[in-house]
Amino acid sequence: MAGDLAAALCLVLVLEGLLLFALPDGWKRMAEQVRQLDSRTLRMIGAGMIGAGLILLKILR
Repeated sequence: MAGDLAAALCLVLVLEGLLLFALPDGWKRMAEQVRQLDSRTLRMIGAGMIGAGLILLKILR
């Protein structure tokens, strides 16, 4: 299980790196837009992402 978690975190790094490598200006614009959101909205987006990730993980496993 620890190996699976490490592999998943490595894939997150790869995907984040790909975005920064391929679209640095788009990433900067997105970061500026995210900065303008209030904390409650960011928490709701984060909760939605967690929920979607858990559902997808359950489907794939």
